[in-house]
Amino acid sequence: MSETRHLFATPFVIDRLQSAEGISALREAILAEQARDQAGVQISNLGGWHSNTKMLEWGGEAARALAHKAMTMADEATGFAYPDEASQSSWVPEMWANVSGRGHANQYHTHPGSFWSAVAYIDDGYDGATHGPAGAALGGELQLSDPRMPMVRMTAPTLRLKDQNGIAQKSEPTMRPATGLIVMFPSWLQHAVRPFHGTGTRISVAINLIPARKLQDG
Repeated sequence: MSETRHLFATPFVIDRLQSAEGISALREAILAEQARDQAGVQISNLGGWHSNTKMLEWGGEAARALAHKAMTMADEATGFAYPDEASQSSWVPEMWANVSGRGHANQYHTHPGSFWSAVAYIDDGYDGATHGPAGAALGGELQLSDPRMPMVRMTAPTLRLKDQNGIAQKSEPTMRPATGLIVMFPSWLQHAVRPFHGTGTRISVAINLIPARKLQDG
């Protein structure tokens, strides 16, 4: 009987923020920065507000705690080719906020120069309407693209590779955001956000983690 080994898996890490006070503090800091800098910047966002990448400076202690959470997740999900590298490596975080309303989205993009990227949902904007057909119609899902580029050019687009459970893999899997959820994935993985049709305001924080060498004493 043949043996199938699943190589080159793409990790997608899911966790939750545990502090309601921290989530509230992040929301207040983001809305205050939006009021201060209403123009924001335009990068991957299609509508909505995208802050500058200096959230570690204006986001206060809650932003620093969130960056620490992401770095802890990265430490747990990262291996090293040589054992002594672990003690010599660290992460340089970069952080910004997104505020989205009805009809806003993010086009497919990657985060060059980083190793891990994370998204934390401060407010999913669904106002509790997340189940059934009505919830599905609200959109706003995080969408990922199969990174194996030749697959998208195959002449049999209905064929799928099976995963380790024998289930046909999706070429564009999605995940529905939820307030307090934080996810992390390799920065080279293409991702987008489907148009959001909720009645509330979607607030999220994006984090890039750039690998760096620790400074040696002496």
